[in-house]
Amino acid sequence: MILCRTKTELQDTLKAQGTNPIIGFVPTMGGLHEGHLALVRQAKRENEVVVVSVYVNPIQFNNAEDLKKYPRDLERDLDMLKEVGCDIVFAPEDAEMYPEKPTENYSFGALETVMEGAFRPGHFNGVAIVVKRLFDLVNPTTAYFGEKDFQQLALIRALVEQEDLAVEIVACPTVREHDGLAMSSRNTRLPEEDRRIAPQIYKILRDCRDLVDVLTPAQLKTFAEEHLKKIPRTKLEYFEIVNAKTLQPIENWSNCPKRVACVAIWLGGVRLIDNVKI
Repeated sequence: MILCRTKTELQDTLKAQGTNPIIGFVPTMGGLHEGHLALVRQAKRENEVVVVSVYVNPIQFNNAEDLKKYPRDLERDLDMLKEVGCDIVFAPEDAEMYPEKPTENYSFGALETVMEGAFRPGHFNGVAIVVKRLFDLVNPTTAYFGEKDFQQLALIRALVEQEDLAVEIVACPTVREHDGLAMSSRNTRLPEEDRRIAPQIYKILRDCRDLVDVLTPAQLKTFAEEHLKKIPRTKLEYFEIVNAKTLQPIENWSNCPKRVACVAIWLGGVRLIDNVKI
């Protein structure tokens, strides 16, 4: 496994892989867990060369404290990536990614005005900037993203379409802990008491999935909000039932065969997101 810290090192390493290799790319912010490794394993099965980026992108954080506390342990991440057969790791410093203040401005219309976009202004432009720059550097055949960040996945697909990029976006299922909690780098910040509470979020999402034939979307939203707000030590940010393609809230089941229930909730000082297809 080759570690590259600069864009020049990365591009020289990629050139050494031969002519037009089939490249699978997994962009991450580090703090790796089994969810990330599942993406790398799939990329390994489906490509000749696997590249993983490990970079905590500062411009997608609208909360300075969250950026400061985001888990960072490159040595541990590298050990995990080596075990699953990653070929190339790109782990740049901020000055390497942003030698000058970024000025790109991407617009995704209604996709970015709801849920995460409504509560984290500027977040998705920051995501789009770093992903576009990484795509330009790696030039991957395929890129892998987890469905836990469902809205981000939709935005990345929109970015690829807008910029006419020759990369296939592959969505991979959310990987969960044994008790149902969606794996996240931020889970490591949960104190023991909060970690015991956290699985209640997914339990309520599962209950919502089971009640689709009984309740209307509005009734189900009310049910979920009432139960989520009862979870100790939490503050609900949003719960929405949306069209899986447009991400807009739905009013009835019949006009929308593919829908997703999405939630963002603060547990103590940690913000958790999750979703289920219903």
